[in-house]
Amino acid sequence: MEEKEVIETQGAVEEAVVVNENPSEIDSLNAKIAELNDKYLRMAAELENTRRRAALDAESTTRNRVMSIAQNFLPLMDAISAALSHEPNDEGIVSIAKTLESTLAKIGIIKIETICQPLNPQFHNALQVVDVPPEDCPCGAKTFPNMIVGELQSGYMFGDMVLRPAMVVVSK
Repeated sequence: MEEKEVIETQGAVEEAVVVNENPSEIDSLNAKIAELNDKYLRMAAELENTRRRAALDAESTTRNRVMSIAQNFLPLMDAISAALSHEPNDEGIVSIAKTLESTLAKIGIIKIETICQPLNPQFHNALQVVDVPPEDCPCGAKTFPNMIVGELQSGYMFGDMVLRPAMVVVSK
């Protein structure tokens, strides 16, 4: 409890506050301060975690939307690739293929490399296993087991995620 004490010094009257030094009251006040400080720190941490989760959710939602839209463009890329394989000298088809591929690359969608690459189950889906003589190898070199020698359908990635694995033919 506080008490007021009147003190006279050199003709002036001053009022001073004297605090009773009751240890149990001081301990309870210190405990209350510690409790309120702990609550404050926990609420600040919870707020920061909520902000972080909201940012991650927004990023995930955006990424999923882009992936969904990109997957709708994959049949178009397949059709253009098929047209290009039938008419490889058609400048219009070549131009459309390059434009679409560069546009997709600008938003982070890239074609998975396949021919003459080792089979990687994360990126490639082997549909056929064939015995390829070295002279028929598209790489112009001797083949080794599980080397990709043909592509049946292109695969695409968005950043570090596979939109669609490449369907490939591998050597024995």
